[in-house]
Amino acid sequence: MPLNIPNLLSLFRIIAAPFLLLAGWLGRTDLFFILFGLILLSDAFDGFIARILDQTSELGARLDSYGDILTYLSTPLAAWWLWPDIVKEELYYIIVAITVYILPAFFALAKFGKLASYHTWITKISAILMSAGVVMLLGFENDLLFHIAVYFLLIEMAENIAITIILQKPKSNIHSIWHVWKEKQCS
Repeated sequence: MPLNIPNLLSLFRIIAAPFLLLAGWLGRTDLFFILFGLILLSDAFDGFIARILDQTSELGARLDSYGDILTYLSTPLAAWWLWPDIVKEELYYIIVAITVYILPAFFALAKFGKLASYHTWITKISAILMSAGVVMLLGFENDLLFHIAVYFLLIEMAENIAITIILQKPKSNIHSIWHVWKEKQCS
């Protein structure tokens, strides 16, 4: 495995996820927000740095996806331990968000035998919205942006499933369904 900066940033997220859970279990909101902030920063910069340094790879895309999955699965559980009342109040949205995030992964696993790492523009936008939404929800008890992010995840889910249906073999770092469709028309 090439140990370049983008891959190390993704590995950081994979390693940090259990510590995010530990912060929740121990009741340490300060540690949760520090780790969550570092996880979000590493997620924001890994792809950017990979493109700048010309270090994009299939491995890097998969590590990024694994880091995302672990973050998205560990955050709600840690939040449950730290803010049980908020989680109970937002449980419907949280379940929808997790389901909508996981469903395209099942489609990709069923078709390709592995997870997809599309990293579409919609995926990047929804990640930003969800990250800010979680911070606003847990840090300021304001649920509006979190709710908007969940609805945006529905669009991301539809696009990712459609891309999986269109593609004949797995591919990483796709801009949008339009690009997949255009590429298919040209071939």
